[in-house]
Amino acid sequence: MPFPYKNVLITGATSGIGRALTDRMIAAGIFVIAVGRREDRMKELVAKHGDEKIALEVFDVSRLDTIAEWSSRIIARYPKLDCIILNAGMQQGIDFSQPTSINPGDLTAEIATNYLGPVHMITHFLPHLMSVAKSGRVPAAVVLVSSSLALAPLPRCPNYCASKAALHSLAWTLRAQLTAARCGVRVVEVLPPAVQTELHQRQGLPEVGVPLRQYADQTWKELREEDKDEFLWGSMFDGLEDGKRQVFEGWLGTARQGKFV
Repeated sequence: MPFPYKNVLITGATSGIGRALTDRMIAAGIFVIAVGRREDRMKELVAKHGDEKIALEVFDVSRLDTIAEWSSRIIARYPKLDCIILNAGMQQGIDFSQPTSINPGDLTAEIATNYLGPVHMITHFLPHLMSVAKSGRVPAAVVLVSSSLALAPLPRCPNYCASKAALHSLAWTLRAQLTAARCGVRVVEVLPPAVQTELHQRQGLPEVGVPLRQYADQTWKELREEDKDEFLWGSMFDGLEDGKRQVFEGWLGTARQGKFV
């Protein structure tokens, strides 16, 4: 099923891939609930698009103890919400060969932003999305933005890679559970390559990767036109997970027979 959702919440909407997708969704007539930490950038979005096309939510997804109350408020305020795109992320260079240089709080913040925040948000938004899908009027979806580094890690940023690998694993199992339950909520995963965004600039790294506009244009085109559950850029990883997927499908078959999996 191509992208049919009309009221979309997207985290990390003020910069990079999140900002680029926000612009494209609004241009396609989708109402966007833009979530981000920087209020000044949120105001830029409203100035560009108008408050009839976008709603702003200043929120830090790593504040796990506030997600329950916040999500309840969002659902009450936007009852037509039919899709959440969990895109917010942070990346840090971590060198375990120099352990005294590592701040454990930074490790925790990275995991909270990239994995625990999305898990908590899924937990709290799923009852609403299930209700939307059950009504039969519109479909509903969870879209996870992980990374190609979930498939093959990069030594420079091991904690980031681990958090995205966890999100990738969650996408598979969450999709399997919701499909088996026939609740009507689709699970989609987007796995970007290195893209020229602030994610690298904030670390003082040279500009690397696919130009943001090129990546956003292609990814939005595929989301609108292709019936896939995973969107992975380029051919570098073709076939990499074939064996893993075969084992996973075997476990699902065992589960359907009522066995232990």
